Amino acid sequence: MKIAYFDCCAGISGDMVLGALVDSGLDVSILRRELAKLHLGDYSISASKDERHHITGTNIKVRFKESGHHRTFKEIKNIINKSRLTTKVKVLSTSIFENLAKAEAKVHGCRVDDVHFHEVGAIDSIVDIVGTAIGIEKLGIGQVYASPLPLGSGWVKTSHGRMPVPAPATLELLKGVPVASSPATSELTTPTGAAIIKTLSLSFGNMPHMEIEGTGYGIGDRSFKEIPNILRLIIGKRTGNTERLIIVETNMDDMNPQIYEYLMSRLFKNGALDVFLMPIQMKKGRPAILLKVLCPENKKGNIIDTIFEETTTIGVRTYEVERHCLERRIENVSTPYGKVRVKVAERNGKVLNIQPEYEDCKEIAEKKKLPLKEVMDSAKKAFLSKK
Repeated sequence: MKIAYFDCCAGISGDMVLGALVDSGLDVSILRRELAKLHLGDYSISASKDERHHITGTNIKVRFKESGHHRTFKEIKNIINKSRLTTKVKVLSTSIFENLAKAEAKVHGCRVDDVHFHEVGAIDSIVDIVGTAIGIEKLGIGQVYASPLPLGSGWVKTSHGRMPVPAPATLELLKGVPVASSPATSELTTPTGAAIIKTLSLSFGNMPHMEIEGTGYGIGDRSFKEIPNILRLIIGKRTGNTERLIIVETNMDDMNPQIYEYLMSRLFKNGALDVFLMPIQMKKGRPAILLKVLCPENKKGNIIDTIFEETTTIGVRTYEVERHCLERRIENVSTPYGKVRVKVAERNGKVLNIQPEYEDCKEIAEKKKLPLKEVMDSAKKAFLSKK
């Protein structure tokens, strides 16, 4: 799988993300062609080479005539969904805008659909966000990770007046995300940049294990004396199938066990990769249940909210873990009873485990009135006979 790591050494903004994607190989002519499907009107997009602190990269500029029109989230969503963009691009673009709208609604005390985007409602920010989704798809990036985000300091001029850095919407977006200080006195992470990386990134921290295939640099418009105003994008393929995940856990000793099934269902729906319950004994000999939930970092907030909403606990613990997985693929095999999918797990090219898909075997067993284990055994034999 191709993965990407955003090294946000000078923060992140929408134009820098797009610049890094173009610098990594996204064809500008293809980008223009896809963006034309939005029918945004008269604008132009240009990509030019530039440098900061002797590091060369790509600077993106979007030029258009100011109309003073402020779009709502609902309007932007309609523009995207009515276009001929791919489903993947539509879903990712609207997800980024939705996260941004939720943050703005919280800050300004209004409904999400009624949020009026000013800077973000302008054509250049729509281009940045939708262009990012196009770039992720065209470059074949399957997973995204990012470094902690430097926020900057000082003041920034907005349509609402002067705002302290980071902007309130940026802070709202980055709840649960590790941030860092910076010597540069400026807005380093913008609301648009925060929305993009919060939506894209599975986790924030050190670069994951990967074999580097390419790098790209997005160049920001401003120059800082203290640091290069760049966003570095590193693209490669995962090595060792290792990924950073989060464990969320809590002890429960006063909860109706009938609720466990519903709780697990909600946790999986809200992003859990695995959920399990373990009997434990607490102080004073009280029997209890230890709930453990494995999830990506970007789903941690959803999982914590679900646990507090659905259980009697008043506190949870979280910590980071590494998950090491065998390489996996699905093969179809023909058995005397019908076709079955088989999950094959390998390490260094050697098959270590094969497992017929349960649902396929169950369907055949019920239809043919056969023992389930007989169908599963026949699927294993069919796979081994191919080798």
